[in-house]
Amino acid sequence: MSETEHVDSPTYIDHRDLSYYLDAMGEKNPIQSISDWEIRRRHILQSMQRVMGKAPDRAACPAPEIEILDQIETAHYTRRKISFTTGANESPVPAYLLIPREIRGRLAAMLCLHQTTPIGKDEPAGLGGNVNLHYAHELAERGHVCLAPDYPGFGEHRFTLGASGHISGSMKAISDNHRAVDLLQTLPQVDSDRIGCIGHSLGGHNAIFTAVFDPRIKAVVSNCGFCSFRRYMNGDLTGWSSEKYMPLIKTQFGTQFGCDPSKMPFDFEETIAALAPRPFLAIAPAQDSNFDLLGVREVIESAQPIYKLLGKEKTLQASYPRCGHEFTVSSRRQAYAFLDKHLS
Repeated sequence: MSETEHVDSPTYIDHRDLSYYLDAMGEKNPIQSISDWEIRRRHILQSMQRVMGKAPDRAACPAPEIEILDQIETAHYTRRKISFTTGANESPVPAYLLIPREIRGRLAAMLCLHQTTPIGKDEPAGLGGNVNLHYAHELAERGHVCLAPDYPGFGEHRFTLGASGHISGSMKAISDNHRAVDLLQTLPQVDSDRIGCIGHSLGGHNAIFTAVFDPRIKAVVSNCGFCSFRRYMNGDLTGWSSEKYMPLIKTQFGTQFGCDPSKMPFDFEETIAALAPRPFLAIAPAQDSNFDLLGVREVIESAQPIYKLLGKEKTLQASYPRCGHEFTVSSRRQAYAFLDKHLS
């Protein structure tokens, strides 16, 4: 059985406590080794799929087909507007592919995921109005191959949940992003062992979810991307329950009192720990109106022992700048230095 197969998982009441796993009898067993942790990690992935739907089977997918729709030469890179196939009976995903013009050897590549915005991929590619969100453009200027796809339902990516074969927009995005990594690995300019992922807001948790299910992503940066579900909007998960995200939060795990985080099969303490031992940087502004700062600090604190167990406690990092829901110049510099260090 693959670790991403969708099966019933044991129910963990306190997602903050990562010190144990549940055996087949529902008994607690202390996590004292990497093999112990792998049992809990498998349960985490199974629990995520209870809300998102079954994760894609990469082995069953042929190489994505790429269509180049337009190409522009900039001072430092070539920007191609492309679409790429994801699977049978699914519409191709629109994206921008940015390839540096000066190439010496194979380059690190970045999957650059956009925030909630009608223009989707245009913003990170440098074509939107907010220069602080042009991170694909800036990373390409720094010498990285960058791929910026549209999230389902944003930009030019037409998406209807019922027709997609998925039960959540979150898992559809994960599936698209897995195919995006497939695409990057086919490029002669890319070192397939040096692929990172970066995102702001929606892109921040999209990056986390994608990397949890795809070990080919070697480093992750999430800016303004998450807090624990219990700290999100005073515990009201309605904002997470639309078709573009995880509608089962409302229809299956909700209550008559609303979208209750206590009913959730997983939380961000577990998803961040599930990234270990890969490098992860959370940038969580102190005045973020979407994601509660305390809810981020608690997540990092809970995940830290797992990184320590795996001998990589220094690769789990967090920064708490004094600003709102934005990706400032100083935060982007920190993010790029983090990715450069761990993908060098």
